[in-house]
Amino acid sequence: MELNGKKLANSSLDPYVIAEIGVNYYDIARKEGISPLEAAERMILAAHEAGADAAKFQTYKSEKIASRHSPAYWDTTKETSASQYDLFKKHDHFGEAEYRHLADFAREHGTTFLSTPFDLEAVDFLDEIIPVFKIASADITNIPLLEKIAEKKKPILLAVGASSIADIRSALDKIHEVNPEAEIALLQCILNYPTLPPNANLGMIQGIQDAFPGYPVGYSDHTEPSEDMLEVIMAVLSGACIVEKHFTLDKRLPGNDHYHAMDPADLKKFKDQVNRCRVLYGSREKRILPSEEPAVKYARRSIVLKAAVRHGERITSDHLIMKRPGTGIPPTELQKVVGMVVNRDLEEDTILLWEHLEKGA
Repeated sequence: MELNGKKLANSSLDPYVIAEIGVNYYDIARKEGISPLEAAERMILAAHEAGADAAKFQTYKSEKIASRHSPAYWDTTKETSASQYDLFKKHDHFGEAEYRHLADFAREHGTTFLSTPFDLEAVDFLDEIIPVFKIASADITNIPLLEKIAEKKKPILLAVGASSIADIRSALDKIHEVNPEAEIALLQCILNYPTLPPNANLGMIQGIQDAFPGYPVGYSDHTEPSEDMLEVIMAVLSGACIVEKHFTLDKRLPGNDHYHAMDPADLKKFKDQVNRCRVLYGSREKRILPSEEPAVKYARRSIVLKAAVRHGERITSDHLIMKRPGTGIPPTELQKVVGMVVNRDLEEDTILLWEHLEKGA
């Protein structure tokens, strides 16, 4: 599976990075005194400049995603909306025209626009402007949405938060019923906002790889970013080939997704750390590196004389010691050397060479 030319492979240490802007641009707009569309543009540019491969939004209408009686399932000390409907209603003013504009804007500035559809109508118009569909964790059992997206025959990122292996298998089966050739990557996440460290369970990334070999596995993160970005770094080291994390320009803003989002500085740090990991990891092939060749020559040992020997004297093991450098006869040839005769006088501490020896009578 490829995303915009980047081949996805578990444990590649080269993740496809998605800055999940979501609907955070509304709060940025209020803070900066600009329009939501201008705020969204700024966030796309900031994500791109910080190293994201794609900037992702969320396309929904409150009336189509939640009833008026849908309670909050997030930490209401961080986001005070007690109703899902009320929260979504605050952030659902963009329509098809705005998303098309943002897709054009992203393309003009050399980055990729993505958006998660939360209703069937959104699937239809997003199909024309996005290269890959993201299915949110909460929709893993939304059969009509799965079928509609599968019909579009585009790569799919299937988030699997708050789901069992059976849930995942069922969703995959449904997608493949509609499109047997569907390319699907699985995104592990924990559906807590925020995700506390004891709940992160990054080991599930490898568990999903074991359960679904052949599928690329990524990670969608809801932890509050630490100074060293350890959470997402560990996800990459655990094999995640896609990393999606919420993105903001100001982590201090109250509510919505700002409190567990990364900002441009966090994203740059993450990218730098991943690059360091990739350099440190290097290759799985065990071989002698060119940089190690001097060590092979000088840090390995040779067969060396412990005492002087005379021309014609036969070598015994008592004559020999193994010392650096490795420029003489190697210790692996010890049994051949014992019993041979020296063809000249040799001083103590001589590094033996084959030219010093002969088989003798």
